[in-house]
Amino acid sequence: MPSMGGMVGVFNRGDVIEVSTKHRPNPNAPLTKYAATIRLGKFTDDRKVGAGTRTIGTGGGNVAGLTTNDITISQDVTALVAATMRNRLDDAGFTVFEDRAANATFELSASVKDMTLNVKIRDEILIGIELTMREVASGKVVWSGLVIEKNDRFAGVAGNNRADVAEYLRNSLWTVAGKGTDAISSSLMAARPELFNLTPGTRPVPGVTVYVAPTLSVPAPAAAAPAPVYQGAPAAVTAPPSSYTPRATATTGLLVVNTSPGRAKVYVDGVYFGLSPLRVEVDPGVHAVSVKLEGYKMATEKVSVRRGDNTEMELPLER
Repeated sequence: MPSMGGMVGVFNRGDVIEVSTKHRPNPNAPLTKYAATIRLGKFTDDRKVGAGTRTIGTGGGNVAGLTTNDITISQDVTALVAATMRNRLDDAGFTVFEDRAANATFELSASVKDMTLNVKIRDEILIGIELTMREVASGKVVWSGLVIEKNDRFAGVAGNNRADVAEYLRNSLWTVAGKGTDAISSSLMAARPELFNLTPGTRPVPGVTVYVAPTLSVPAPAAAAPAPVYQGAPAAVTAPPSSYTPRATATTGLLVVNTSPGRAKVYVDGVYFGLSPLRVEVDPGVHAVSVKLEGYKMATEKVSVRRGDNTEMELPLER
């Protein structure tokens, strides 16, 4: 799906799943880059299955085009995560350097704790990434956290193929990278507003340039809480994802699809996302939404989604 995640083209080769990391710049990204710049530091593979393995799950026998039971990707996990974070940060308005010796304001490092994709009756995906942002000049950690994405889906009557599984993985990676980017951006904007042309206590709003705003008093920082220890899946990561609700963010929009009758299969740009009613984060731009329900004609409409906004659509189905 070209418009999702700003990466275009999915290619399949041999018995592996290959997700392209080519980046299509977001047309709704900030026109002027922030003064805050980020270089990519060390990205490590710390999964319990073993560092360096490209096998991320099982169920290949359920995927058209695969001849093995393993779900294996063609690139290193760390390279895939680094490319996705780079593209997300770029869309958010940061200048990102891949050279670890580059002169930047901050350095982002990451530890991949989980990347699991199992294909069965309902496909299941779990991604856990620990992100750490340091100030380059001082080496001080200015933000650190564990970002998790866990979801499942029903592949539909047509089943899975390699391209569809690659899209599912890519969209989930884009979501978890978006959560991390939003959290990092919010913290940096609050701590260093001068790097974002902001008044302390404010946040950027798409389409709004602030000239004057009240200055809020900043309370003394609280004692730092101990860093959480990742305990692995599934018990340690079950609770946080269940509380996450898709929403519009500074880099994405929220698409809400309702149908009459309900429980129709919803496809966005040809990729199955779930049953109606459906709430899903998507990139800004025009998307083709199709809904299918047995016994009814397929309905398709194009919808324009704006960054930071909710877009709701009603699709009545006819027999």
